[in-house]
Amino acid sequence: MTAAALPAGIVSPSPAWRSLLWLIPLTVLWTVLITWQPFIPESGVPTSAHQLMAHGLIAVGLWLGLERTGLTPSQRQATWLAIMIPDTLWFAVAWSTAINGVFITGATALPWLPMAIFLPVIIGAPLLLLSKRVGQVLDAMPVTWLVALQLYRIFGSWFLAAWLRGAAPGVVAVPVGMGDVLTGMFALPTAIALASGTAQGRRTAMIWNIFGLADFAVAITLGMLTSSGRFQLIVTNLSTFNAGVYPNVLTPAFVVPSSILLHALSLRQLRRRVRAEAARG
Repeated sequence: MTAAALPAGIVSPSPAWRSLLWLIPLTVLWTVLITWQPFIPESGVPTSAHQLMAHGLIAVGLWLGLERTGLTPSQRQATWLAIMIPDTLWFAVAWSTAINGVFITGATALPWLPMAIFLPVIIGAPLLLLSKRVGQVLDAMPVTWLVALQLYRIFGSWFLAAWLRGAAPGVVAVPVGMGDVLTGMFALPTAIALASGTAQGRRTAMIWNIFGLADFAVAITLGMLTSSGRFQLIVTNLSTFNAGVYPNVLTPAFVVPSSILLHALSLRQLRRRVRAEAARG
């Protein structure tokens, strides 16, 4: 359930920003832990675990959203399966492909990693953003869900931990890691502000979504500029660093495109909410 809408002047921002008081120290502690014990992120368990949790939350949230619509039971089931089956297969294929080393630079002639980043967005974005049925689900579910879900982005701190250990180039790890951490850290405060139902809360969510997308634009650009190939313009001091190695490759191969789609859906939901409120008067 969403919170009742209140006048913008009455809503206090303090509950939203108060959540940072425990999010910041927990994120710092996690970063210190994986810097001290690198076998934790290298095992692939944290990345797989938080993405499986996000996958489960998406499945449950989608079903609950469908139940709020006026669709028939068969329509709800068909819509749920049409979204969850491709998403599940995508994660399974990306995970198994990463384990088998297909994404490692130079392993094959085909650019599998760029394809894994861009193809899901190119295919999925039009289907999700133009679907009337998906629009019905977005209208029915609380706007806070798609925002709060990306709390998992704080686990992007593995970039910073790798840089602190000297295992990743700072020119990539610092901006990308900080962007991910800030996006994940501010997901919960943004969702709390958005729950107020005020125009200020919606503007905050819009800015948060744009920042999260900009983080990926920076990450993809830096990845292209520092990876060996025709687009390489920056040569790092860590020639052994390879973004295609498991488990780190799960971030660009699965987390990045799935998060881009979540941002796109959140922006669509916010715009539909604004238009609906304007139509009501």
